[in-house]
Amino acid sequence: MHPWEQDALLVRKSLEEKPPLYNLLIELACTRTADEFLGARKAFQCLYSESVEEFVAVKVQGFQRRLLVALVSTYRYEGMRIDEAAVKLECQKLARAIKTDQRNEIENDDQVLRILTTRSRHHLKTIHKCYKEDYDSNLEEILDTAMSICPAEQEMEALTRVIVTRTDVDMKDIAAEFDRKYGAPLIERIEAAALGNYRDFLVALVKRGMAN
Repeated sequence: MHPWEQDALLVRKSLEEKPPLYNLLIELACTRTADEFLGARKAFQCLYSESVEEFVAVKVQGFQRRLLVALVSTYRYEGMRIDEAAVKLECQKLARAIKTDQRNEIENDDQVLRILTTRSRHHLKTIHKCYKEDYDSNLEEILDTAMSICPAEQEMEALTRVIVTRTDVDMKDIAAEFDRKYGAPLIERIEAAALGNYRDFLVALVKRGMAN
């Protein structure tokens, strides 16, 4: 099966599960390149005769609908260029929205939605760094708590999915980033967290991906 078709099936699964797996849909939209996710959107249309945007809009309600429809509709810039003045301004906008300590304020702020769903990965990383320096807080943790979209109990399932779907794509980059962020090799963490044949399966996939 082509990776685009595989991702299209995962998009479908994300909102047909009970309860829906919003974290899976966010993972797909945020970890794929702009071209990869565009390919998944095209495959989704061929498989199901509807767009991803339509599917999400029908299946999701409230703030999550606004966030997820915007997220799956975006074709993000992937270059390294950033506007430092825009980073500073948007960091301040996020801080003002968070300062109210009201979930409703964050969820209904159009500027928060725009920043999170349209800015490039490099731009968002720079905002994260700026927020840490200016406010001595982890922006990712604050937003995750405020929006309550990614349940912690699904972390192992997400790890498995990433390994299985990205083994032959960019596993070297994923392992290197994991090591940089957490200060430990990905394989060691898998060996500590998983058991038996399941552990051996994941380790074998990671090793295969890193050897490519």
